[in-house]
Amino acid sequence: MKLKRSTLIPLVLLVYLAVMLTIGWKQYASGDMSATEYFGIIAITLAVIVLLHFNMKRRERLRAEREEDMRRNEKNNQ
Repeated sequence: MKLKRSTLIPLVLLVYLAVMLTIGWKQYASGDMSATEYFGIIAITLAVIVLLHFNMKRRERLRAEREEDMRRNEKNNQ
């Protein structure tokens, strides 16, 4: 089964976020970074990834509709 780009790219970004969270945890645990900053960055990043996913899904749907219209028009013109 092939993953769509609208799923694959956000998954890769979530893995990247998980790696960054583990790297940043040391700063948070030592007190160099506040809880608001650490968890705020996580929340904003997750929101951006979710918005990216839905935007990519919408673009895929529009592309599929446009291709379907083109196929129908070709079929009708023959």
